[in-house]
Amino acid sequence: MTISWVLLLSCTLLGAIGGFYFKRASDPLMNTYRTLFIGLVCYGSAALINIYVLTLLPYSVVFPLTAITYVWTLLLSYYFLKERIKMRQTIGVGLLVAGAACLVL
Repeated sequence: MTISWVLLLSCTLLGAIGGFYFKRASDPLMNTYRTLFIGLVCYGSAALINIYVLTLLPYSVVFPLTAITYVWTLLLSYYFLKERIKMRQTIGVGLLVAGAACLVL
């Protein structure tokens, strides 16, 4: 696995973590500004890494593979937010990833 693929996975994970902190910032019991700041840093870092990865890989590869963010989001919501994941959500994310893989492979 080359550095470009590691960076691509990193940016999808950071994007999902940013979204996770945005969700936590919406909780009135949380320290909203700190949580929101962490979310913004993660989201911004993901965007910057994504821009750099676009210099290494074709756009037609990078953009479809950002669908991996949905996998991270599903895992974060299940393990850390204790959300109940329905079968159709799992199937939907699986179809997104399979579709992205078909575009890239």
